[in-house]
Amino acid sequence: MSELNVVLIEDHDLTRIGLRTALKQQEGICIVGEAPNASQGLRVLESTQPDVAIVDIGLPDMDGIELTQKFRQFQAANNNDKTKILILTMHDSEDAVLAAFAAGADSYCMKDVSIDKLVEALRATHSGCSWIDPAIANVVLHQVRQTPSNGHGNNHAKTIAIGAVDSEMEQVLESYPLTERELEILELIVSGCSNAAIADRLYITVGTVKTHVRNILSKLCAEDRTQAAVRALRSGLVA
Repeated sequence: MSELNVVLIEDHDLTRIGLRTALKQQEGICIVGEAPNASQGLRVLESTQPDVAIVDIGLPDMDGIELTQKFRQFQAANNNDKTKILILTMHDSEDAVLAAFAAGADSYCMKDVSIDKLVEALRATHSGCSWIDPAIANVVLHQVRQTPSNGHGNNHAKTIAIGAVDSEMEQVLESYPLTERELEILELIVSGCSNAAIADRLYITVGTVKTHVRNILSKLCAEDRTQAAVRALRSGLVA
């Protein structure tokens, strides 16, 4: 397992120290920098270019969303998209969640996440998979399903960020295309059907459905059914 370089940007000293201590005890995690505010955090990110940055939204000088935007601009100017951004916050409002993804965040975690789940989120984020906290997954899914397919809405910036297909997903779909049956099942997942309901609709066993669902999650780099639904809608696999 390769070592994962992480930067912490968190203004609360106790929270930052606690995260640093907990993460240092995890195998394969290396804390390469930290900062108590966005200005210092931006400099740390630009100098260290870690694999993943954990960024709090509620920073004192500029919020984590603005920091994410500025760092994405720096990356674009330097043609370097190595560092992924994981937002860690107590804010689960729709505005905060969507603004974070619109700014260029890759993943979104609530602060009450367990350390094991946080490590899982870090690794998933580093691998190119968006990790979405179950507490806010429905917010993202609802917004994606309400996004007009032509990209014209009342909030164009958010529509582009939530609706666009990223290059990693295009590559995944090209390398591991879904079968016709998997697409059928994915459409039913997006519709909110359970495994039993899918089995009844398609006249197959629940065990067969579970096998297809595992394959779908694997191909879409999704942690669960909600994330698979989000990815399906973002990629245009399901309308």
